[in-house]
Amino acid sequence: MKKITTLFLTILFIATVSGSSVYAQAQKNEVLIRNATILTASRGTLQNTDILIQNGKITKIGTNLKASANAIVFDGTGKFVTPGIIDAHSHTMLDAINEISSSVTSMTNVRDVLNPTDISIYRALAGGVTTANLLHGSANPIGGQNTVVRYKFGRPVEEFVFPGAPPGIKFALGENPKRIGSNPQPGQTPRYPITRMGTMEVIRDAFIRARDYKQSWDDFRAKKTRVQPRRNLELEPLVEILEGKRLVHAHGYRSDEHLNLLLIADEFGFKIQTLQHALEAYKIAPEIAKRGTAASVFADSWSYKLEAYDSIPYNAAILWKNGVNVSINSDSDERARRLNLDAAKIMKYGGVPEEEALKMITLNPAKQLGIDKQTGSVDIGKDADLVIWTAHPFSVYSRPEITMIEGTVYFDRGRDVLQRAEIAKEREALEKLDVNKAPGSGATQPRVPSERRIEERDEADLVNGGNH
Repeated sequence: MKKITTLFLTILFIATVSGSSVYAQAQKNEVLIRNATILTASRGTLQNTDILIQNGKITKIGTNLKASANAIVFDGTGKFVTPGIIDAHSHTMLDAINEISSSVTSMTNVRDVLNPTDISIYRALAGGVTTANLLHGSANPIGGQNTVVRYKFGRPVEEFVFPGAPPGIKFALGENPKRIGSNPQPGQTPRYPITRMGTMEVIRDAFIRARDYKQSWDDFRAKKTRVQPRRNLELEPLVEILEGKRLVHAHGYRSDEHLNLLLIADEFGFKIQTLQHALEAYKIAPEIAKRGTAASVFADSWSYKLEAYDSIPYNAAILWKNGVNVSINSDSDERARRLNLDAAKIMKYGGVPEEEALKMITLNPAKQLGIDKQTGSVDIGKDADLVIWTAHPFSVYSRPEITMIEGTVYFDRGRDVLQRAEIAKEREALEKLDVNKAPGSGATQPRVPSERRIEERDEADLVNGGNH
């Protein structure tokens, strides 16, 4: 059965990216998008405009642009072009989410568990997503280190990691870390903390230890002591936070807890980069803005647990009006495919202008992740991470036709449709083989198709992963 599942994924993987090497070779040089409506996310909307891409970079934006005879040309007449969508909170392509055994797991790194064949990557590309912030789960007050990736489906895993993206780490407040502590596995003792106040104490204690650890190294380098400190892989990432070299992405819901975390950051002299989820952030919007902290929120997801009850659909708009950098994230393989529509909801709830709503899934998350000089808007000199849509991306009738990263096409709807008949034949053949023989009877029983079983596993991971 495992062999059949692996074979099915391999066939689907090859089919979805077949021909991409041809695109990659041609697009090392030139791509031209002609006569499209460009939603730049930085300089307004440009009508009937061309984009010239050379060696993966946007080199010209204007009208009647010329390209070489070898260039790939896309006719954008009647279509819309946007920057690639950036999901600032994702667990896609991770083979592990939570290391729950300790309250502080800053020594772990999701970079070690990337799965480049996860079919959710391709589905995200089909929704216009090009970049994602892959985060550890929320089982720990201080969790593991993050990884920012580009969804280069079909390429080696090393090519997924976004070059130059600042390192980050996941913190978590609220129900998740205290619930994990108070519900041990059989035979295990409860893990501290099991209360919200205990969560804050864990974070403060960790930074006291990190501050002392940093001082010991500073003294050694200044030759105030001859004894070299022993390396501590738990504290080194926290020292990087104190030095402003590592970004903090903090899961949480209640405004009191997020405010407490901001005060702890003030106490130790560092900055919280982004409040994740932040369903009650509207209650403390001025405090968040004063510190230059950003917020990455859901468009309209609430009441799925008690601490989510005070969320309102106007959260993003209130934060934006107070000067907070706001992004809309998915935290879900499924929701990631519709982030364009989540951004449209922000226009409805609070009257946020169209370009500001678009920024919430493009340029704003790029700024939160420290990659805005490379991506997030349609500007000369930036990487060509672009999506060509059939209609305005905020329309429910729109869909991506082309999704490209650095000028290379990673999703082509037309090519995808042509391959479906071939994939259906392969699936039918696999399902005929996918049977479970009853022991000793020789009888066979139809099994659930492999693809559905994989989807069920993914759904279980979301439920049990401690992410929301």
